[in-house]
Amino acid sequence: MELNKDEIVHLTEEYGGEWGINHTRRILQLVSLIGQSSVYDAEAVWLAAHLHDWGAYSKWAEAGKDHAVRSAEVAEGVLRERGCAEATIELVVGCIRSHHSGDPNRSMEARLLSDADGLDFLGAVGVLRDFSKAPRDLRGGFNAAKKRMEQVPQLLCLDKSRELAAARVAEAAELLAAFERSSFGYF
Repeated sequence: MELNKDEIVHLTEEYGGEWGINHTRRILQLVSLIGQSSVYDAEAVWLAAHLHDWGAYSKWAEAGKDHAVRSAEVAEGVLRERGCAEATIELVVGCIRSHHSGDPNRSMEARLLSDADGLDFLGAVGVLRDFSKAPRDLRGGFNAAKKRMEQVPQLLCLDKSRELAAARVAEAAELLAAFERSSFGYF
């Protein structure tokens, strides 16, 4: 049975909304940048990118369960139902389960997914995401963005990812400094 990629794209957008599908698209763009000189299973990364957050979306989320674990469970079922090869299922599920891990001892596919996911939460996108979570809590958004700028780069495995992270952290720092200046620190 051939996997219907259009269906996966549609379901990612249905479950995750505009944020979910655009986050996936940004991840795939980042993978193309950081994975340029790497050998990896592009189909597995494509599937993992689309399915990696399904466990966080309301249709699939389970209270108290880490979304990476839940997403891996959901992905396994979705891929089995669609007749994917066992090796592909194992690779995709492994990528998803560890997509917030900084462990360098994973498959190239897992490192690409987790590095790209981390990079998507840095720079202007990351800052604006943190501020959008609670628009009336500007101090919280500011502090969350600063914390993310410190933590995420430490989880990145690939040299190209760390290079991009440095540029994105500088971009975020500049944006936060401008915000602090413009608000006179009253936020």
